[in-house]
Amino acid sequence: MFGYGSLAGELPPGGSVALLHGYRRVWGVAADNEHAIPGYKRYLLRADGSTPRVFVAFLDLAEDPDGAVNGVLAPADAEALARLDRRERNYDRVEVTPAIDHPPDGRVWTYVGSAEGRARLEAGRRDQRLVVARAYAESVHAAFRRLGDREYRRFLASSDLDGVPLLDFERVDLPPAEPTA
Repeated sequence: MFGYGSLAGELPPGGSVALLHGYRRVWGVAADNEHAIPGYKRYLLRADGSTPRVFVAFLDLAEDPDGAVNGVLAPADAEALARLDRRERNYDRVEVTPAIDHPPDGRVWTYVGSAEGRARLEAGRRDQRLVVARAYAESVHAAFRRLGDREYRRFLASSDLDGVPLLDFERVDLPPAEPTA
């Protein structure tokens, strides 16, 4: 599994730094915070506990023939991939083995924005209601800082992350739906 955002800080031990060619890192998918989806998450403003009507943006990969995104390559078995597929519901898992520098034996997967996730991001931009959770952005920056100065500079150089306001949110994980009889 190649993690280029929050997964770069959460993948299991045994990972290594890698480059994925042909992409740039962008705010590319969003969740509509107005809708409570059982088993997903919602964001409340820390200042007053309200649920703002915004689209919360997350990182994605945009095709760029001259680009290369750094990230973390880590082993993931079928069970781990299934767990990640459930978590990454704004994304589609795609194989990127040929685009990885020095790929390991086997296949390399990453997540790219789903059509629905990208459409929500565009709706948020259009309606001027697109935001980023400050804690999410800070956690991604911290993950790449932990990889060292060189990798943090690569992260900044391979990312287009300006222009979307940061908000101080509290993330609330929603319980799964109750089974129906």
